[in-house]
Amino acid sequence: MHTPIAPEALLKQLNWRYAVKKFDPSRRVSAELWSVLEQALILSPSSYGLQPYRFVVITDQGVKDRLPPISWNQPQPRDCSHFVVFASRVGENAGDVDAYVKRIAAVRDVPEASLDGYKKMMLGTVNNMPEEELNYWAKAQAYIAMGFLLAAAAAVGVDACPMEGIIAAEYDKLLGLTERGYTAAAAVAVGYRAADDSNSTLKKVRFDPAVGVIRV
Repeated sequence: MHTPIAPEALLKQLNWRYAVKKFDPSRRVSAELWSVLEQALILSPSSYGLQPYRFVVITDQGVKDRLPPISWNQPQPRDCSHFVVFASRVGENAGDVDAYVKRIAAVRDVPEASLDGYKKMMLGTVNNMPEEELNYWAKAQAYIAMGFLLAAAAAVGVDACPMEGIIAAEYDKLLGLTERGYTAAAAVAVGYRAADDSNSTLKKVRFDPAVGVIRV
């Protein structure tokens, strides 16, 4: 039976979260809890369900130690528990669509031919969109997944920090993304806040709903 999260509990956790500036390097997210967050990533929605991205999960300390210099000297990649790089697809193509259709057929146990109409629709988008626009679209999908991870982490009491301050070309080189057909779009550091991170006590500043929400 589906049991939804209590509305007040959700808002409490979303108010609790903030973009952590200083992580406690001695604390690690448990394997069981990380498994939940990883599944939240996989469950992220995307246009057509195509998932034009991959998630690079970094826990090796040797690799994490190499990240601050290519992250504008920010310490979060080094000190967090799990560092997730959101890599968007470069040049999504018909082969990607075909692989996705095969996956649908296998998971739902239906003939591939029954998906021809859907496949044609996806190909119409992928084949006719200019490459620059297609790559921008793929990056936008990765950002949706990033939001999912941030919300899921807050819901289970794990801290996180979204990061656009990364040098994508250097990340691509370090992680071998270019040869895989992907590029680093953004990242999220996941772990637990340090006790002396002064940002944790700051009041959250958002526009009043009367200003931030346009009601039609």
